[in-house]
Amino acid sequence: MKRLSIVIIAAAAALSSAACNKTSMSPNSNTNGGPTTASATPDAFAASRATFEKNCKECHGPNGTGGPVKLADGTKLKVPSLREGHALRHPDSDFVKQIEKGGDGMPAFKDKLTPQQIKDMISFVRHEFQGGMTPPSEPMMKNMNMK
Repeated sequence: MKRLSIVIIAAAAALSSAACNKTSMSPNSNTNGGPTTASATPDAFAASRATFEKNCKECHGPNGTGGPVKLADGTKLKVPSLREGHALRHPDSDFVKQIEKGGDGMPAFKDKLTPQQIKDMISFVRHEFQGGMTPPSEPMMKNMNMK
């Protein structure tokens, strides 16, 4: 009986040791003994971030705060913030219209950006500068395709 107990204990210890070794060797484990690194999370807004940097940052600022801007040609603009005020109260369709047609000192981007790039830029602005807020709903008349 004592011998059987020793065999069972030895078998349990062997299984336990094997189980520990098996769980510690994940497919991502580092077998070289060096420090492990976390895999990078892809930036879903990388393309829009680059588009903003190229086309929007000069006027809207790196943080979307807007404000008084003097362009290279000497033009002075008061650029609205993308973080507060009107930008929070406009539905996406208003952003599309403003980006495509421009106005109030903003150039038109209809011929410079694809419809998908414009849609992605609006998502980027909502996420990056407006804390991921849900845009206001479209006005009833637009939803009904009435003018």
